[in-house]
Amino acid sequence: MYKRFRKQLDGIIRSRDESKGSNSGLEHVPAFEPQRHLRLLTFNIQVGINTSAYRHYLTRSWQHFLPHRSRIQNLDRIASLLSNYDVVALQECDGGSLRSGYINQVQYLAEAAGIPYWHQQLNRNLGQIAQHSNGLLSRFRPLDVKEYKLPGRVPGRGAIVARYGTEEDPLVLVMMHLSLSKAAQQRQLGFVSELISRYRHVVLMGDMNNHAEELLTRTPLKETDLLPLPDTAHSFPSWRPEKALDHILVSPSLQIRNSEVVSYPMSDHLPIAMDIALPDGYLEKF
Repeated sequence: MYKRFRKQLDGIIRSRDESKGSNSGLEHVPAFEPQRHLRLLTFNIQVGINTSAYRHYLTRSWQHFLPHRSRIQNLDRIASLLSNYDVVALQECDGGSLRSGYINQVQYLAEAAGIPYWHQQLNRNLGQIAQHSNGLLSRFRPLDVKEYKLPGRVPGRGAIVARYGTEEDPLVLVMMHLSLSKAAQQRQLGFVSELISRYRHVVLMGDMNNHAEELLTRTPLKETDLLPLPDTAHSFPSWRPEKALDHILVSPSLQIRNSEVVSYPMSDHLPIAMDIALPDGYLEKF
């Protein structure tokens, strides 16, 4: 029975593999003006489900498939937080299926937070059942935004790469949601390492389903010089944080002015925030 279900699910995914996400367009998005610092946030929103105990994974599991009246209220509370940041990476968003009331949650959060640019990456399209997506929200106009599928045995993981500043020396932000499998993480981070290898100013953001020490010493990221948050930056589970699964990793050229786990339990993950200062001399290019 499992094999039959797996075959049917794979068929749905393959049949919709050509589907793409969407974005707001750039016409009304302010140009990138490099300030002294940028406020970054990454948040796994669990499709707007408020989980505050392990038992909720069972008792509220139906909300992963069906709409619920509190979901919009939860999204509005999340948007209130997002309004304080310049660039936001979102994971576990719904792109507009039955469970979300056919609302593109990335677009909804951007508009509710007053953030002019949004980009939804549709990673696993299950039609009306679910539209598994990552999201990018930005107050500034990027040079470009590209989507990449991350390798893995089970399709449906992706990364969004947004570049800001100048073509010659851009600030590169990579937003991702990695697999649970350590083997898949090795392949996915190998792919990401190749993407960022030629850039000096890099930020990796997202739910990486692993601790920073493991990521930076036992995966292809060990070949980079990225800096992590403190080991104490635990983000999961939100009601009793014990694991550091969500990260913002930055190049040494980007000064970390402030970083924190934000006490805002609206999902089963807590959001991670960081203020970064652009490198000396960077502002002179504009």
